[in-house]
Amino acid sequence: MALSDELAKLAARAKETETHAAEARSKARGDVEQEVASAHAAAKEQGKKLRKAAADAQGEISDWWVDAQKSWDERIDAVRGDIERKKATHDVGKARRRAERAEEDALLAIDAANWSIDEAEYAVLDAVLARMDADDVAAAKGEPQSVSS
Repeated sequence: MALSDELAKLAARAKETETHAAEARSKARGDVEQEVASAHAAAKEQGKKLRKAAADAQGEISDWWVDAQKSWDERIDAVRGDIERKKATHDVGKARRRAERAEEDALLAIDAANWSIDEAEYAVLDAVLARMDADDVAAAKGEPQSVSS
């Protein structure tokens, strides 16, 4: 699949997430709870896929990606554990602080997603440049150019 196609899917997914978040405030609590559970399951599944892809490609991808993914997993697990522990509180002040912290965590997740998009852009452009370099070397040796993603 072409790298530009993957970026287009990412942009569509970001728009879908924006729409879900905007619509959530006008939905019934039960519906939002169901969407939270669904989003959590989807995030876990995507994380599994990412870990498997990284493990399958180990040696072919930079160690930095493997380390970043492990670090991110640890942070996500800590945040989710904190959320689950704090859901049981019934104190208004604690509930408001938990809501504020959850909003801060959401902003951090958005910042991390923005960083990931920046990294994806860099990786795609670097891959395009690497392919150009390979084609230049092949052309200089009179060999055919490769087929790119």
